[in-house]
Amino acid sequence: MERVRRIFIKSGQTVKQALKQMDAMGEKTLLVVDDEGILLGTLSDGDIRRWILKGKALSQHISHLMNNHPTTLGRNFQKETAQEFMIKKGVGCLPVVDEHNKVLSAVWWVDLFKEQSKKVKKIDVPVVIMAGGEGARLAPFTKILPKPLMPIGDKPIIEMIIERFVDAGCGNFYLSVNYKANIIKAYFNDFEHPYNIAYVEEKEPLGTAGSLHLLKKQIKKTFFLSNCDILIDADYVDILKFHKQKKNKITLVSSMKHFMVPYGVCEIEDGGVLKSIQEKPEYDLFVNTGMYVLDKAVLNDIPRNKVYHMTDLINDYLSKGEKIGVYPISEKSWLDMGQFEELQEMLKKFEIKS
Repeated sequence: MERVRRIFIKSGQTVKQALKQMDAMGEKTLLVVDDEGILLGTLSDGDIRRWILKGKALSQHISHLMNNHPTTLGRNFQKETAQEFMIKKGVGCLPVVDEHNKVLSAVWWVDLFKEQSKKVKKIDVPVVIMAGGEGARLAPFTKILPKPLMPIGDKPIIEMIIERFVDAGCGNFYLSVNYKANIIKAYFNDFEHPYNIAYVEEKEPLGTAGSLHLLKKQIKKTFFLSNCDILIDADYVDILKFHKQKKNKITLVSSMKHFMVPYGVCEIEDGGVLKSIQEKPEYDLFVNTGMYVLDKAVLNDIPRNKVYHMTDLINDYLSKGEKIGVYPISEKSWLDMGQFEELQEMLKKFEIKS
């Protein structure tokens, strides 16, 4: 019951508070209950994502977006019944309730489908990883070791990125390399792996999108693009599905980020007159994580042998009226090791003492 109580939440909590609870508990579903533990509804990360995509505020109470009529299980449920409901409804957690709708326990997809889920091949699309940068923000470490091979525990960050895509069914990877490329190649040549790796070698650094023009003949369908210094804990199958359903040219994976200005912020009128002052204001913004889904046609629009960044490509498309989508994830679903402080946070996340 302790595990279940961790995902209890009251209907008066805000969307922002629900997101923080999901991050803290590592859960994707919360059970909305009253003071007596009576189930009022459920709230999933998908519910929150759809709310955000409608442009709704994070300060609203979750009662406005929770599922008021969730699927539930009785106390004497059969495992097969739970599996059938989960597949049919596409949910990751089902509450178990008594005859008064009081929550007794819950069952999770990961427990019921532990073995089966490992065997199911979900998607098979190419993945491009931009691994050619010098990693200046992590100097002096990257003077010796290229950023993609910076270790997170007993594995380099790039291998952990690849493994997440492999878990989703991807098997073909293209690594765009330049700085210390031979060391990266030597690492992957030193052991057998159940996926294919091809290298795209930049003679000169071409930015975060410039080397994509070299892949026009190799990639023939929608593909993922990822920076080599991030880990995204999200449903990659759902990200791809979202991209295709929305018919986006590019989909950015965007993470909520909370910022607090540690000073009093002044609003000034003409002539230096103070209009207002706000003490330590806080902001919630959605920022680009560095992971994308791209339509194959994008490869035809990358200039040849020119420094060209993803932001350049996106802004060029926006100026032409092309559709660019955003897939939001929570703050803790994105780990960025591009700065030393973030690297320490990543190590802490994986319970490793640096």
